[in-house]
Amino acid sequence: MTGWTNGDHGEVATDLSGPAPDLGADYAAEAQRVRDAVAPPSGLNQTDLPQVLHTAPAAVALIDLGQGLVTYANDSASGLTGGRATLPLDIDAWSEAAGLTDLSGRPMRDTASPLSRVAQGIPVSGEPVAVSDAARRGSYASEEEREEAEGRLLWVTGFPLSEAVNADQRRLALVVFLQLSGAGAQRHLEMVRDRAVVATELSFTISDPAREQNPLVWVNPAFTRLTGYELDEVMGRNCRFLQGPNTDPASISRIRTALDEERAITEVLLNYRRDGTAFWNQVSITPVLDGGGRVVNFVGVQSDVTERVMVENERRAALAAAEETREQLRLLTESTQAMSASLDTTGVAEALAGIVVPAMADFCCVDLLEESDGTSSVRRAAVNHRDESKTDEVRELGRWVSPTDDGRDPIGEALSTGTPSLLAELPVRPAGIADQPDLLRRYEALRPRSAIVVPLRARGQVLGSLTLGTELPYGRRYAQRDLYLAADLAARAGLALDNARLYAREHGAAETLQRSLLPAVPEMPGMSIASRYLAATDGAQVGGDWYDMLALPDGAVGLAVGDVVGHDLRAAAAMGELRGVLRSYAWEGLGPATVVDRCDDVVQGLGMAAMATAVYARFERGEGGGWLLRYSNAGHPPPLLRRADGTVELLTGNLSPLIGATRAITREETSVRCGKGDLLVLHTDGLIEAPGADPDDRTQLIADTLAAQAADMPVEELCDRLLGMLGVDGLRDDAVLLAIRIEGEDGPAPV
Repeated sequence: MTGWTNGDHGEVATDLSGPAPDLGADYAAEAQRVRDAVAPPSGLNQTDLPQVLHTAPAAVALIDLGQGLVTYANDSASGLTGGRATLPLDIDAWSEAAGLTDLSGRPMRDTASPLSRVAQGIPVSGEPVAVSDAARRGSYASEEEREEAEGRLLWVTGFPLSEAVNADQRRLALVVFLQLSGAGAQRHLEMVRDRAVVATELSFTISDPAREQNPLVWVNPAFTRLTGYELDEVMGRNCRFLQGPNTDPASISRIRTALDEERAITEVLLNYRRDGTAFWNQVSITPVLDGGGRVVNFVGVQSDVTERVMVENERRAALAAAEETREQLRLLTESTQAMSASLDTTGVAEALAGIVVPAMADFCCVDLLEESDGTSSVRRAAVNHRDESKTDEVRELGRWVSPTDDGRDPIGEALSTGTPSLLAELPVRPAGIADQPDLLRRYEALRPRSAIVVPLRARGQVLGSLTLGTELPYGRRYAQRDLYLAADLAARAGLALDNARLYAREHGAAETLQRSLLPAVPEMPGMSIASRYLAATDGAQVGGDWYDMLALPDGAVGLAVGDVVGHDLRAAAAMGELRGVLRSYAWEGLGPATVVDRCDDVVQGLGMAAMATAVYARFERGEGGGWLLRYSNAGHPPPLLRRADGTVELLTGNLSPLIGATRAITREETSVRCGKGDLLVLHTDGLIEAPGADPDDRTQLIADTLAAQAADMPVEELCDRLLGMLGVDGLRDDAVLLAIRIEGEDGPAPV
């Protein structure tokens, strides 16, 4: 129906009046029935006409080309004449009855009207005409009526339906009127004209579902131009002849289902022309019903949308490439951030393994080269698998995660020579482990399909290797572009590993220096002493934390805890210098406040260090016996004193600015009497400054822990208990803990 209403107006359609093609007696009888129905100029039986005429949604008329008579008009076309025209009727008389004029208001009789041209067998692809009430009455329109006519427009399309083979046969033409009315009709005129021109290139077909295989019974010339098949090659055949080796069976199945269910469908599928060339065909098929609701025909519209599909495919490919590039950049960025966040090689390896699975692989392993005592070894630092239950299989297989049948060891090559390997297809049973049942069992349980091995290299040195693998049955086959991405990722990982190694060397050197500057805890008469030094493990470098304890010439016991500002080798070196200066002033027997002030003078005068916190204290014999603790605090966390009865005091007396901050303030000291069983605890800020924790809360935790312990708990055990309660794993700063318990009543010898 759509094919006849808006079809190819410039070509001759299938001959419905001439002899039917040799398609069998059934089709010949049907063609003769249609010819008999449209041939008589009078007594036309509408129900015998094709559905495309009398059920069309537009005004449709048939013209006898031999006599120039309108022989048939459907209800919409009859409505144009107001039912006053009795058919058959001369084309000009019918136009006047319908009130048709040109756009200037002149009657069709006085112009080379589109209807007159159609009546002469000349196709009209589309022209506008006006409807005028005055023209219906047979008088010329006034200016006002002409303006009204310009607002009531029809779009006229007409073309011959057949060619006469001999003089005894009739030729028919079809005319279609489309309504263009209301506001904006003139503005839509050009748009409709463009659509009509496009419609002339659309391919139309009509098939008959009553026949076996639902064969084609009518095609327009555009179909032959589109497909290359001539009329006599397609009539009576099912249009599956357009299908080929790459036609999507799913599309064919959907079309077949729609036809069986007698419903409309539109599909885009790959078809083939007569010469074998492929094209993308947008097929729209619509059922045509008779008055009883029975499907009598299927009308198909075919459009060559190859260019559109190719553009869409290119667009999708470009979007897919852009998405792939975006995902690769995201992967590289996230992996770099994750690996850079760790300052040890194992952390870098684990971060790398966590990123590539499942983003690039079903499983992976990271092997690192390590040197010890002049010998090299390989350590499997990290493994990962999409299925956690298979992680051990990857770990235990060793280098046989990526074997080859030619005996090569890709992981060994990557570690020794830095050679990457792309193993697109892994063997089902590697020859190298065929005689090793345990390895073979693990390999077959893992079911690797494809693998990539790339070296982890930085600054011209191979540090390890990364192995990526996919697993049967769903793992993809690696290609060259995957190798490029893996190599880029490995280069970033190598740099992160090298930075971690450099950090470990510097950190080790600084820690060694720092520990070498810390004294061994001396034995002091009447005291139990324990100390702990904890190096930072969570991102910070070694700092300037220290503690010291010495027996002074005057019989007193000097003790100090401090922290030089900074976290590097210079801070550790400055700590050593400051510790030496403090020991020299303490040896002279100076009071705590004086010692701290003298250290402040040296630091500021010599530029020894930026600043430092410190507590310096002296244990002396008190008047009347016992012990006297004198101390001075320069910006350091206050010491804690646990009495023998379990009460805990925070020694906050005479707090003063940091060493190196200012000399405008003269420091003072505080004295506290101590007795047998009292416990003094000093520490640096590394113990109380933790992520997400308040230092005051952690200080209170120390006090509560001290109060809860037995008075006679050994100081070594007490230090371990404190550190366990504080949770010191992953310290961001170095930390010092010094615990001293008074075991006797008598203090040091008097000065």
